[in-house]
Amino acid sequence: MKLKFVIASGNKHKIEEIKAILQSELDCEISVISMKEAGFTEDIEENGTTFFDNAYIKANALKNESWFSIADDSGLSVDCLDGAPGVYSARFAGEPCNDKNNNNKLLSLMENVPAEKRTAHFDSVIVCITPDGDCISAMGRCPGTILTAPRGTGGFGYDPLFYYESLNKTFAELTAEEKNSISHRAKSMHAFAGELKKYLKNFANLLKKHLEEHTDVNK
Repeated sequence: MKLKFVIASGNKHKIEEIKAILQSELDCEISVISMKEAGFTEDIEENGTTFFDNAYIKANALKNESWFSIADDSGLSVDCLDGAPGVYSARFAGEPCNDKNNNNKLLSLMENVPAEKRTAHFDSVIVCITPDGDCISAMGRCPGTILTAPRGTGGFGYDPLFYYESLNKTFAELTAEEKNSISHRAKSMHAFAGELKKYLKNFANLLKKHLEEHTDVNK
């Protein structure tokens, strides 16, 4: 059985991360495409107040009987900024929304913050709407600190400023394999994959029971 997943995002980096983790976790053939590739070109208004709210809004907008719609809402929360930028991470600096402006604003706000108070964490919430309308969700968190200057050329968003102490690297310095083993999205996706496996097993058992009952009735 081949499972089809449509990701409610146009961010190619995010889609590739999700695809790589799904392929490593699921023991079946899968297809993973973006919302645009599925023919969905409308803007989805993310007006929720939590990561779960926004992920659900996006996943629900793409629900379809032919695929699993998946949305991730994630962001950076800085302790000395009372959790900002949080759900506003992607548009922290306003228009035009881009990584450079967001990072520059973050550095400006934290200009005089000492090293020991630059703690932060990334959160990721995954929401999936199944073909029959059920909702599966999971969350992941990764702690770190915010540097005073960017390091690394990989990743996206706040990755060049987010320092992960255990590996002595920023997220922008990690390889794809390293990031997919420790990041907030990796954690939420691994948790989601576990929940999805339970769902698929239960669905298969229900289908088997239905077929057995149907066969008995027609004997």
